[in-house]
Order: sequence, then C-alpha cells, then structure tokens
Amino acid sequence: MAPSRRASTLNVWLALGTVYLVWGSTYLAIAIAVQTLPPLFYSGVRFFSAGLILAAWLAFRGVDLRVSRRELLGAAVVGTLLLAVANGLVNVAERTVPSGVAALIVASIPLWIVVYRKVAGEHVGRDLLGGVFLGLVGVAILVVPGGLNGSIDPFGAIVLFIATLSWALGTFLSPRLRTPRNAFVSTAYQMLAGGVVLMVFATAKGEIANVDPASFSLRSLLAFAYLVGFGSLVAFSAYTWLLQNASVSLVSTYAFVNPVVAVVLGALILSEPITPNVLIGAAVIVVAVAFIVFRQNAARRAERLAPIAEAAD
Repeated sequence: MAPSRRASTLNVWLALGTVYLVWGSTYLAIAIAVQTLPPLFYSGVRFFSAGLILAAWLAFRGVDLRVSRRELLGAAVVGTLLLAVANGLVNVAERTVPSGVAALIVASIPLWIVVYRKVAGEHVGRDLLGGVFLGLVGVAILVVPGGLNGSIDPFGAIVLFIATLSWALGTFLSPRLRTPRNAFVSTAYQMLAGGVVLMVFATAKGEIANVDPASFSLRSLLAFAYLVGFGSLVAFSAYTWLLQNASVSLVSTYAFVNPVVAVVLGALILSEPITPNVLIGAAVIVVAVAFIVFRQNAARRAERLAPIAEAAD
C-alpha cells in the first residue's frame, strides 16, 4: 500500500510527534508497571481493553467495523508481531534490563527494516543507510555509558533483540498486507488480536494461574492505565495511521527520538543526571532524524513533480 498523498504534512507531524513523545514515556511506564504486574498478562489485558474501547468508540461514531477475512488476517498478523511478540517481550525484558538499555536495543529497529527491504529486493540508497547508522551511533552515545557496564542481563538483552526483529518485521509487512482501509478499525483489530495472543502466552507461562491482585502497587496500576489510554489508544492509533500515510523510513525515526524523551523524563522524574554524553548523543540523534526526514521529503517531492515534468515535455 503506497503512502496516501492526501495526508497533509501537518497531520503527519502531529501523529509523528505523538508517537515520539508518548512512546518515549512508555519505557518509564513499562518499568513501573512490571514491578508488580505479570508482564504478559497485564500486556494482554492492556491491548485487549484498548481494542475493545476503540472498537466501541468507532461503533458509536457509526464506523463500519465489518472487514473481509483477508483484512482481518492481515490485521491479526501485524498485531501479533507488533504487540504480542515485540511489545510483550519488551515487557518481559524490562524486569531485568534498565529502560535506557532497552531503548538502545529497540532503536535498532530501523536498521532491521532496511535489512528486510534488502532481502525483499528493494533498492535502498546508501544515504538512507548512513542516516540509520548515524542515528544508532547517537543512541549508543546516549545510552551506553550509563548502561552497558557489564551488568546487563544477557537473557533480557536477547529477548529485546528478538523483540526488535519482530517489530521491524511487523512494520515492514504492515503496508504490504491487506488490512482494513480505516486506520482506526485496523488498529482495533490489531490490538484485539495482540491482546488475545498475549493472554494465551500468559496462560501457557503460568502467569494467570499465579495472579495475585493484592500484590499490585498503585504506581503499577497507574502506569497500566497510562499505557492503555496513551500508549495504546493514542500512540498506537497514530502509529498505525502513519504506516498507511507516510513512508516507513520516516515513521521509523521514532526509534531515535524515544530514548531522548526517556532520558528527559528520567531526569525530571527520577533525578537522573544529564551528562555531556547525553547532550552529544541527543544532538547526533536530532541530526540523523533531520537528515532522514529531509531525504524522504525530497523523494516525495520528486515523486509528485515527476508527472508534471513528463507532461511538460
């Protein structure tokens, strides 16, 4: 599915800014939630509840929720890859891996999207690949000095690596699969599918059998509510809309910005210091994002102007 040319630049940036800010804050929210909540079970409840709320809102607005089997299957595949596997594994990993390190590993998603594009036989310019690597260097400068000091849980790091591969695959496949045309309908079905799969995983792992509501802290419950309302309903809806209306390379820049947001929130809420490494890393990330955005916008302008130039010949 090609990006919609009718999507205005303002709408694209509003949606992208939402993903930047809200998903950057979810690292902190997830870390607080998994302190007392079982990671797979609460994630399943989070996405299934968000999917039901979104579907009910759409039905109230008169939106037709009927979709074809092929569209439902496409939404289920994307929801499983993005939410059940990728997000579920991030929740599991953040019980043993610091959120900053998690942000670093997850930031490799754009690189793996490029790999998937290469495997699929698509042309990927060296300039775009260079921008991706520059962003990864910035994230490394930002996070490595404070996190990778030999105390990182190897199992948690591997789990995060698998999560990035799954999220990148889901992002790569989303515009190529037949999914509901309405981005919000597609989001609702993706969250419902992801929530169901996560609860199946939680049951298989024994989490549901051992749930003890008395052990849930208020902080974890508030973090859960934030993740349902903003992390799922608001940000994931914006992300799904972006996948249908903007280039994947532009959408994937959120992985560079999210760690910056996470560091700022850590400084404000947890009094974490902002060191020179943080400032340098943030500057490199901003440059990388600006470069990728510039290249993508230039390519889109050239694509729009090409028919006009041909007609003038």
